[in-house]
Amino acid sequence: MKNVIYDNYKDAVPESDYQEHQVEVLNQIFRVTVPGGSFFYNHKCRWERGKMFHPMDWLRKTDWTIRQEIIWDRVIAANIRGWRFWQVEERVYWLYKPIDKHLIGRELKSSDARLTSIWRGVPEGKNPHPAPFPLWLPARCIISTAGTAEQAVVLDPYMGSGTTAVAAKLLNHSYVGIDRSSDYLEYAKNRLARAMEELPKLQDELALHKVSTSFTKRKQMGRNVGKHRSTTP
Repeated sequence: MKNVIYDNYKDAVPESDYQEHQVEVLNQIFRVTVPGGSFFYNHKCRWERGKMFHPMDWLRKTDWTIRQEIIWDRVIAANIRGWRFWQVEERVYWLYKPIDKHLIGRELKSSDARLTSIWRGVPEGKNPHPAPFPLWLPARCIISTAGTAEQAVVLDPYMGSGTTAVAAKLLNHSYVGIDRSSDYLEYAKNRLARAMEELPKLQDELALHKVSTSFTKRKQMGRNVGKHRSTTP
């Protein structure tokens, strides 16, 4: 997040430098990601001196295939001035590294695809980081693309308070977290040591990724496969 003061760093840099750095970081992540792998990038639209900057401005300059734009409705957010409607949303971009130039990738499981592209939930409370997201958010990304059965490696290049790493650990995945703040790294290490205490926070999210009958099975049974479609007369 641009123009936020962290404990030892302020990223108030010229817009062109900021975007160039984001492209560089994202391309390095692309380089180390296995083909077929995904990366979820959280950002928001910003305005400076009357000009709007959209994350797509620099995402299109990266090596990634942009698979989907998801809206995170934070419900609450600071509203300093009334120049625009109260901005309570951020974006989450699902970025994909194709296998052999096949841009579409594999289909989501029915239990994951049933979720909409608008995710609603407030940021994590009682967190020292200035821009924390809730635990369910990275958990949803991990469950939908990596599942919980086979171990994957989850990378967070801006680890902060460790929310993504905690989600990965609770979902039985390995994790790599990077941050320039020694204070946040220490906080994240302590939080990871107590990760099981946060497992109850994930129960509602885990429940969302379950269906009694898959899309394919419903179609085979001649049952309704969509809101406006039916396989029966």
